[in-house]
Amino acid sequence: MRPSPFHHWSPYPVLMLAGIIGSGIVWSRLARKDERLIFIYAAALGGAFAGAKVAYLAAEGWLHIGQPGMWLQLATGKSIVGALLGGYASVELAKKYSGYKEATGDWFAAIVPLSVALGRVGCLLHGCCLGIACPPAWYTIRDPFGQARWPAVPVEMAFNLLCAAVFWRMRRKGLLPGQHFHIYLMAYGVFRFAHEFLRDTPRVLGGLTGYQVAAAACALLGLMGFIRRRRAGERTPLIKLEIQDSNPERDLTV
Repeated sequence: MRPSPFHHWSPYPVLMLAGIIGSGIVWSRLARKDERLIFIYAAALGGAFAGAKVAYLAAEGWLHIGQPGMWLQLATGKSIVGALLGGYASVELAKKYSGYKEATGDWFAAIVPLSVALGRVGCLLHGCCLGIACPPAWYTIRDPFGQARWPAVPVEMAFNLLCAAVFWRMRRKGLLPGQHFHIYLMAYGVFRFAHEFLRDTPRVLGGLTGYQVAAAACALLGLMGFIRRRRAGERTPLIKLEIQDSNPERDLTV
C-alpha cells in the first residue's frame, strides 16, 4: 500500500498557529486603547520563540549533535519554560523602549495558560514530551511502542487549564491586580520543577534536567517581579487614590 502523504503530518504546528492567532485577536482588541500594545505583543511573541529555542538547545538539544535526525530535532525542539522566560524579558524591554508604564501581565496570564494547554494537545497527538515509564495503571497512557507511562502531557494541560480558571476568577474579583503573570511564573516554575522528576527528559546536572534549571529561574523571576510590583504600589498609594477619585469608573489594570 502506498503511504498516505499525511502519514508523517503532525498537528502541533497547526495548534500552535491557532494559539498565536487566537491570542493575537484578543491582543488586537486590547490595542485599541494604545497602539503600543501591538509592539509589546510582537516582542512577547518573538522573545517567546527565541527563549523556547535557546532553552531547548541548552537543556537537551546539544545531545542530538552528530546523531541521526539531528537537524530535524534541532529545528523542531522547543521549551515552554524557555518561552516564558524569553517572552517576559522581551515584554519588559519593549515596555521600557516604548515608554508604556501600565501593567500588562494580567492579560498575558489570561492568554498564556490557554495557549500552553492548546499546544500540549499537539504534544499529546504527536506523542512527544513523554512521562517516565511506569507499571500500567488507570492513570497511565501508552506511548507509540505500547509502553505505559506517566501522563505528563495531560497533567500539564490540566494544570494550565486550572491556572486559566483561577486567573479568570481573580480578575473578576479584582484580586492582586497587576500580579497575575508573576503568580503564573512562580506557579508554573514550581510545578514544572517538581513535574520534571516524572518526565522522560535527559538528566544532565546530577539527576536534574536542564528544564529544572529554567523552571527555577522562571519561579525566581516571578517572585522578583511580584516583590518589585508590590513595592512600587506601596510607594505610590496616594497617586492611585487621586486617579481613582477623579474617575472612579476607569480601569487602571491592562
